[in-house]
Amino acid sequence: MNKIDLKKDWKHLYQPSAREVTQVEVPPLKYLMVDGEGDPNTSPEYAQAVEALFAVSYTAKFMLKKGPQALDYAVMPLEGLWWADDMSVFAGNDKARWQWTMMILQPAFVADDTINAAMAEVRRKKKLPGVDRLRLENFSEGRCAQILHLGPFSEEGPTIARLHAFIDARSGRRGKHHEIYLSDIRRANPQKWKTIIRHPMQ
Repeated sequence: MNKIDLKKDWKHLYQPSAREVTQVEVPPLKYLMVDGEGDPNTSPEYAQAVEALFAVSYTAKFMLKKGPQALDYAVMPLEGLWWADDMSVFAGNDKARWQWTMMILQPAFVADDTINAAMAEVRRKKKLPGVDRLRLENFSEGRCAQILHLGPFSEEGPTIARLHAFIDARSGRRGKHHEIYLSDIRRANPQKWKTIIRHPMQ
């Protein structure tokens, strides 16, 4: 059975360079999403959201793998949109007042009915409090710039500044700060964490 890995199929979106900022066109994609606010390092709501996203995504994967088509694929990485009502709060790193949408991309061949069935199964078997907050939504970013950040999240500042300078020199920014987490931060050395930093362009 061949395993589909969209990160490899979409290298331009999920394998950017750490050396330079690149411009990409992001098509409309389907995500399992959940909204919240507060410090991701201390908020129970954040931990519950991430737990629910992965539980449903993996349940859907195994449903397809065991189904008539026996389709196997790699679950996509966790992604996050970050902002604050007052962006000086965001820039000032006041994480308690951050707002976020955490999400995991669902391949187009995973039907909405499969996701809904996976949510029902996780709700029944695991009773995770975050499941009832999940939603399935098409999200379109269009023209964006992105770069790969290597290292801990606390050291993202210079990488973000490079990204913003690239965008501001061309068209200006719009939308929300977007991060894609390629590493398992529970196991990997923080100096080796890989995070895609993306931002929509005007």
